Amino acid sequence: MKAKVIEGCISCGLCVSICPEVFRMSDEGVSEVYAEPTPDNEESAREAAEGCPVSVIVIEE
Repeated sequence: MKAKVIEGCISCGLCVSICPEVFRMSDEGVSEVYAEPTPDNEESAREAAEGCPVSVIVIEE
């Protein structure tokens, strides 16, 4: 499983609050993936993607 954040992040921080093991805020102030999802946090990574208000988180199998 891979996660990525595409262009358009509005810096709300929801993904970071849901899954800080995978997402963080970059120096530019937008969300980024800093660690690939593992079986332990796969569910929360998917929850972050589904909850993203601008749908810029992509989860690939």
